[in-house]
Amino acid sequence: MMDLSQAKICLVGLGYVGLPLAVEFGKKFNTTGLDINESRIKELNSGFDSTLEVEKELLASSDKLSFTSNINDAKACNVFIITVPTPIDEFKTPDLSPLYGASKAVGSVLSKGDIVIYESTVYPGATEEECIPLLEAQSGLKYNVDFFAGYSPERINPGDKEHRVTNILKVTSGSTPEAAQFVNELYLSVIEAGTHLASSIKVAEAAKVIENTQRDVNIALVNELSLIFEKLGIDTLEVLEAAGTKWNFLPFRPGLVGGHCIGVDPYYLTHKAQAVGYHPEVILSGRRINDQMGSHVSETVVKSMMKKRIHVVDSNVLIMGLTFKENCPDIRNTRVVDVIEELENYHVNVDVYDPWADAGEVKHEYDIDLVSTLENGKYDAIILTVAHDQIKAMGAEQIRKLGKETSVLFDVKYILDKESVDGRL
Repeated sequence: MMDLSQAKICLVGLGYVGLPLAVEFGKKFNTTGLDINESRIKELNSGFDSTLEVEKELLASSDKLSFTSNINDAKACNVFIITVPTPIDEFKTPDLSPLYGASKAVGSVLSKGDIVIYESTVYPGATEEECIPLLEAQSGLKYNVDFFAGYSPERINPGDKEHRVTNILKVTSGSTPEAAQFVNELYLSVIEAGTHLASSIKVAEAAKVIENTQRDVNIALVNELSLIFEKLGIDTLEVLEAAGTKWNFLPFRPGLVGGHCIGVDPYYLTHKAQAVGYHPEVILSGRRINDQMGSHVSETVVKSMMKKRIHVVDSNVLIMGLTFKENCPDIRNTRVVDVIEELENYHVNVDVYDPWADAGEVKHEYDIDLVSTLENGKYDAIILTVAHDQIKAMGAEQIRKLGKETSVLFDVKYILDKESVDGRL
C-alpha cells in the first residue's frame, strides 16, 4: 500500500458531492477534478460553481487542484474517488449507468498499486459485485492483488452552510485491512470532524443507505398523520408542536419528499432486499405515502377552490418554489413537479416561480418555463411549496396581493401563520 504522501488524487464527478471534496483535497494533494460535462469544467476553470456549494474564494484556495473532462489527464493519479449520481429509473429501480461509466473510465487508466474509492450511494454489495468487475475487465488487473478499493459514503447536505464536508464525520472502509487504514488516513487528513472506520465495504454501504431510509420513513409517518388529522379537522403543526414538548419526540414535519437522497436511497435498499428474497413492508409503504403527497396537495387546493366557487378549468395557479429544498438551486428529483402535473390534469394554467432555480436547467429537465416576475391580482390559487428566504421575506400580505380577491393560499412548508392561509399540510 502506498504512503499517504505519495497520493495523487482524481475526483470523478464534480457535482454537489465531488467538488467540495476536490477543493479540500486540492489544498494538500495534487488533485485532478474530472467531469464529463465540459461546460461544468469551463465554469469551474473560470472560478464559478453553479451549485453554489463552493464560494469563489474557497475554489481559488486549492492551488493543487485542476479540472478536466479527459480521463487521460488522470493517468498519473493513483487514488480515484468516484462521486457520480446514482438515481432511479422510471420504474423506481436503481440506475447504475453513471457508476458503470465512471468505473470503466477509471479502469482504463488504472495502474498497479492504485486504490479506487466510491462515495456514490448504492445498495450493500454493489461496489464489489457491480463496480470491481468493470475495473478488472478494463484494466486487466486483479482486485486486492494489483489494485484495491474503498467505500466512504457521501454526507453532503446541499445548501447547508453549517454542515459542510470538513465538519461532518466520515464513514470509511477498505477492501483489505491495509486499504481500509489508508482510506481512513486519507480522509482524516481533510475531515476535521473525524472518521468512523467500518469493518467492511458492505457495512459502510448499508450505513449510508439506511441514513436516508430512516428519515424517509419518519417523514412518511408525519405525512400519514397529516392526512388523518385533516379528516379530523385538527391542525397538524399544532399537534406536532404539542407532542414536541416531550424531550424524545422527533421533530419531523410533513411535506414533499424529493431530492437526490431521501426520495431515492430507500429504493436501492428495497431492490437489494427483494433480490435476496425479502419483501420490505415498512420501507415501501413509507415510500408510497411520500410519493402521493404531491397529488394530495393538488387535490386539496382544487377542493378549496371549488368551495370558494372558483372555476377550476383555465384558472391560474402560482407555484412558489421548485427546488427540492429551501435556499438551494438543486432541482434533482423535486416532487414539486408532482403538484404541477396533477394540477395540469385539471386543465389549470400553472406558473412556477423560483428565485434559486436555473431557468435553463428547469426547462431542460422538466420542460417548465419559470416566471421571473410576479403579477398582482392574477392568480386563483397560490401554493407555497419551498421555504426559500426570498419567499418568506414577502410575507402574507405581499403574497396575498398576487392572488385575486377570492383566491386560495395553501402553505406546504408552514411559511406563514395558520390565520394567514386557507390551508396547509
